[in-house]
Amino acid sequence: MAAAAGGAMLTLAQPVWLALLPLLLLGAALAGRRRVRMADAGQQAGLLLVHPNLAPLPADQDYARSDRRVHAWLNGGGAALLVLALAQPQWIGDWIPEAPEGREIAILIDTSKTMSINDFEMDGKPVERITVLKSLVNRFVEGRRGDRLGVIAFGTTAATLVPPTFDRQLVTEMIRRAQVGIAGDDTAIGDAIGLALKQLQQGARLRPALILFTDGDNTAGEITPAEAVTLARGMGVPVYAVQVGVDIFDRPQPARPAAAAEQPGLREMAARTGGRYYEAGDSGALQTVIADIGRREQTVHRPATRRAVLEWYWVPLLLGVFLFTASSVRMMLRSC
Repeated sequence: MAAAAGGAMLTLAQPVWLALLPLLLLGAALAGRRRVRMADAGQQAGLLLVHPNLAPLPADQDYARSDRRVHAWLNGGGAALLVLALAQPQWIGDWIPEAPEGREIAILIDTSKTMSINDFEMDGKPVERITVLKSLVNRFVEGRRGDRLGVIAFGTTAATLVPPTFDRQLVTEMIRRAQVGIAGDDTAIGDAIGLALKQLQQGARLRPALILFTDGDNTAGEITPAEAVTLARGMGVPVYAVQVGVDIFDRPQPARPAAAAEQPGLREMAARTGGRYYEAGDSGALQTVIADIGRREQTVHRPATRRAVLEWYWVPLLLGVFLFTASSVRMMLRSC
């Protein structure tokens, strides 16, 4: 076994076969001695094949001692190489990193009409809120290797763009296609949370999470925010609520109806479920928010348990076959 850089090494998978090598050497030595004795006895007897029409065969037609030695080396080397092939030499390479154990994350994207306000900037130009949001969320998705990710768009209603899946490319493509108004102009936050909770797997080792991106309060839907929060708490699912943008008119909000006032806002929804509330008034803040959520909901990286293995048994096998073939061809040529 020879060590190499980076922990790589050359080793034998079945070294027990090497025990045959001493037996081969012993057999080859005994066979060689036997041939020498037979050759010496033949020379002492001085036997010659005589035919009335043939002269005695020249002495160099018989195998010379050097020829027998070459023949023995070829066959012995071939047998040794076959034994080495049976021992299965392998090149053990670097450790193979295990796939991280992820969690389920449902991404809820507000597509109501206010998400078309162009109070964000990208490359120095004003752009719509949803444009910046989609770009940054896609970066988040691309870095979540091992997670099952789902996407829900909500406006007046909530609709599933992608059910929870490991296919990050599909997720990013569907987020890219989301447009303002595809689910209506209002904001059904409760329906979106309820739909997301319905799709999450139960019994996963790592708890799932919801990331809610919206720029307003709940104004539509059949499930109230209070009901959605109760469901999330019962399932142990935290809600990360991100307030996207600010009121561009900087004016006080009108008084909410009594029924709506009883409903939790984004900050309270996050607090009740064990999540976190964020305010993202520009592109930089939104990027910081997404990075912070990624740190809080990390995947589990398991230690590597397997190494890359490259089989090399075929090298001594081919060399052994070559030596046997060379020995056979040599005998055939000498006999011609």
